[in-house]
Amino acid sequence: MLAVESAGAAAHCLDVTVGYLKTRVQFGRPIGAFQALRHRCADLAVEVASARATAYAAVRAAAGSPAELPVLGPLAKRHCVDVFWHVAAEMIQLHGGIGFTWEHEAHRYLKRAKTSQLLHGNPAELRRLVSQRAGLC
Repeated sequence: MLAVESAGAAAHCLDVTVGYLKTRVQFGRPIGAFQALRHRCADLAVEVASARATAYAAVRAAAGSPAELPVLGPLAKRHCVDVFWHVAAEMIQLHGGIGFTWEHEAHRYLKRAKTSQLLHGNPAELRRLVSQRAGLC
């Protein structure tokens, strides 16, 4: 569930950021028209798509292949939460000064991403757990 929530939250963060980049005007044109910002958003879109695919794989395993879930569950949690953290951090950066204020939602998503990272084990523990369950060590 945490993987699905994180993938959805990352998608929302990206949507809000892209919407902002389309409306914020600098030098007479929307800042989303600048190539560097487009490239950053494209990279984030790829990450969000991979998080969604990973979360869906874990849900399919939970519904139809419970034997795969002990490996896919922690793996999906780790990947989706890391993507959520990265997208939320980029959301703050791409919003500029407004992203750091209490009036904007960006800081709440960053805090949620960090707490989600810390839930159910740190990265090293999850990697060890996945490798043990997959029979790699």
